Amino acid sequence: MQDATQIAGGDLSGGCACGAARYRVSRAPIFVNNCHCRRCQVQTGSTSVVNMFVEAESVDLLSGTLSEHVVKAGSGGDHIICRCTACGTALWSYYPRLGRLGAGVRVGTLDDPARVKLDAVIFTASKMPWTALPEDIPCFEATYSPAELLPPDRLSRLEALIAQRAAGGG
Repeated sequence: MQDATQIAGGDLSGGCACGAARYRVSRAPIFVNNCHCRRCQVQTGSTSVVNMFVEAESVDLLSGTLSEHVVKAGSGGDHIICRCTACGTALWSYYPRLGRLGAGVRVGTLDDPARVKLDAVIFTASKMPWTALPEDIPCFEATYSPAELLPPDRLSRLEALIAQRAAGGG
């Protein structure tokens, strides 16, 4: 599992395909999922998406501009995808559960995506039949309980965001 000390060597930075939009993430991820649900497949045009969830306040757009595209999440709530206005690369999303309090940063847009480690592979029931799953990462047919998977420090960060959202934030 990803530990905050693994990111301590500096911020994570990334950007879009054309280079116009650049961003920095100043905190270690709360959790990192590889999602194989049909909505993620359709929205990315790929087999899955890998998202690194962090507090939205720790994501800073350094250059470029973003457009927001609203699609439905699996829950039926609004999922907002933030894309570079120049090339359309999806950089991060806001999901209904956390609203604008938590950002799901697309790991593939990081300059060094290998700096983050996957916590879980989810919605494997709808994965492409020829997609291999990692043997050393927990895999779930649907989703999982973060309390059963995340270490206490990261779980408390997630719980704080959920409480803020329940209180009307984000």
